[in-house]
Amino acid sequence: MFKNFQGNFWLLLGTVLLSCNEKKHTMNDQADIKPPVAEKIAKELSIHGDKRIDNYYWMNDREDPKVISWLKAENAYLDTILAPEKKLREKLFDEMKSRIKETDMSVPYLKNGYYYYTRFEQGKEYPVYCRKKGSLEATEQIILNVNELAAGHAYCHVGGLSVSTDAKLLAYGIDTVSRRRYTIHIKNLETNELLPDVITETTATSCWANDNKTLFYARKDTVTLRADRIMRHTLGTATDKEIYHEADETYDVAISKAKSGKYIIINSESTLSSESRILDADKPNEAFHVFQPREKDMLYTIDHRDDKFYIVTNWEALNFRLMETSLDKTSRQNWKELIPHRADVLLEGVELFKDFTVLEERKGGLTQIRVINDKAHTDKYLAFSEAAYTASVGNNPEMDSKELRYHYTSMITPNSVYDYNMETGKSELKRQQEVLGGYDPKDYASERLFATATDGTKIPISIVYKRTFEKNGKNPLLLYGYGSYGHSLNASFDGDLLSLLDRGFAFAVAHVRGGQEMGRQWYEDGKMMKKKNTFTDFIACANYLVQQHYTDSAHLYAMGGSAGGLLMGAVANMAPALFNGIVAQVPFVDVVTTMLDESIPLTTGEFDEWGNPKNKEAYDYMKSYSPYDNVVHTAYPNMLVTTGLHDSQVQYWEPAKWVAKLRDMKTDHHLLLLHTNMEAGHGGASGRFKALEEVALEYAFLLKLEGK
Repeated sequence: MFKNFQGNFWLLLGTVLLSCNEKKHTMNDQADIKPPVAEKIAKELSIHGDKRIDNYYWMNDREDPKVISWLKAENAYLDTILAPEKKLREKLFDEMKSRIKETDMSVPYLKNGYYYYTRFEQGKEYPVYCRKKGSLEATEQIILNVNELAAGHAYCHVGGLSVSTDAKLLAYGIDTVSRRRYTIHIKNLETNELLPDVITETTATSCWANDNKTLFYARKDTVTLRADRIMRHTLGTATDKEIYHEADETYDVAISKAKSGKYIIINSESTLSSESRILDADKPNEAFHVFQPREKDMLYTIDHRDDKFYIVTNWEALNFRLMETSLDKTSRQNWKELIPHRADVLLEGVELFKDFTVLEERKGGLTQIRVINDKAHTDKYLAFSEAAYTASVGNNPEMDSKELRYHYTSMITPNSVYDYNMETGKSELKRQQEVLGGYDPKDYASERLFATATDGTKIPISIVYKRTFEKNGKNPLLLYGYGSYGHSLNASFDGDLLSLLDRGFAFAVAHVRGGQEMGRQWYEDGKMMKKKNTFTDFIACANYLVQQHYTDSAHLYAMGGSAGGLLMGAVANMAPALFNGIVAQVPFVDVVTTMLDESIPLTTGEFDEWGNPKNKEAYDYMKSYSPYDNVVHTAYPNMLVTTGLHDSQVQYWEPAKWVAKLRDMKTDHHLLLLHTNMEAGHGGASGRFKALEEVALEYAFLLKLEGK
């Protein structure tokens, strides 16, 4: 199956010898170590009269032992090449772990008479979910210890915790494979016993009806992994009833409960359109009814307070607006505008209280929190002073509260939790992330910069570095980007980054088009037939940082994951000489082939993001930037590519094929490494410490290239 490949034995033996002899390789020495070379088996792919030859299509089979052998061979090759950095990786891991307060605890929040919080135990990987009844001085009750659930599993993720209205039952989802296919279990919180009810193939999220025996949840298709059905489970019964089936393959479904607790909501959503269905939570056996029928290019979300529904929508409002309607007249013609559309402000969310309405907004690329006193008819924006920061509404389950829980962070300010008294206007810091080891924010500086794109658009950049950093063009800089799905990258604190900053790196975030940092139009201008703006924006940011002497191409590095990995692949093709190194995490790089295969998870739901290549115009445009299709005979930067065998979002074979093709065609002797986590998926390793091993790998790769 492999061309000119002498088998795993040579690579594994080489690794052993390196370990036994503690041999140190220079970069030139390592250039003589031969990587695994994958066999070419031509697969012709044809559409619109255009033929593509995919020599590595055979990798699309995770059950094939030859595929697994090749992935393991690549891992062994990486271990051999990075053997000299073994101690550095261990040091980086220890550094990052040492900054974490191992017995950390979240700020408790009050819900239905209980204070809920999460804590960690010394040396343990996973959270312990707890509560206290009535008072923080009450006896602690552990409602779920994930460390116990994770025992015996290489991977474990628990999500969707949902407590019944009477606070006696807990539903939760668990995934021990990393394919995001969760099994829901139900625990009796009075006896600590698990009920026999077991629900498979779910999204993890569920919500209880007010009878405390009916549970609604979303079920996934076992092939496409699309959440396509809403089911109703009654405790003690073996067969669940299908409540709703979403037949349109471009839509996913989700289930939630209004903050008031009075309504259960089904939300069907595609990239550009949505539709909600509602049900009285006191009447779980009745039928849901449509709130407002779906319309093309119209998104909306709903919540409930008193005698009104509240709607955040982009209907005739590019940046969204807030509207309300009565309980019995929910169709669009009955909606009344409360907060109008604003050309310079994106409305991102609404939090309802009995006497207050809180808006999450974004202006000039920065987040804002606006508090409206509905009785006094006054409003106020919370004040934040740093040039680049992130503020967001936290967990506020109690409708009657006068306290707003919110979060604040910046690139130098650790994650902070505040309670804001909406009557007095005073904020109280409840907790700030404790960074062990003597971290002092005064030792670091953060800036907000703007690069100019090829079409004249100003692209924001958030940057952080140690104050000893000199802007002389000689220091290393890591530039991070994403730019898809309208997902905004925010300036936030990352304690792991200190291991780079303290070694002379600067770290910057390019807020490129395709996100929503500068409003909804920012997203529209970085998707579909404008997708290349995302890539040229990133290149413009990189060039700007070089021009302003923050770094130069010999010390400039790029990083991005998933759709941000697509960005990495595109800029590697478009400007390979601009970067000394690239880290592409779980990269979406085989755009055309993936979007033509509707059996692959996520494909059909993303036609409005990338385009449908069954349309020739979309096909031609996607093919023109798809990283895998545009690999050529040229010199590429040093590259580290990561993936997970069980990835449900970007299938492992995309980065694997990309690396194989790059190995065959690149003309340089730069490092090209592929690391496959054989036990994880899209999010990497589970566990707060295990995940640090992957970060240490990426940082060691960058530091190796810098000779540090």
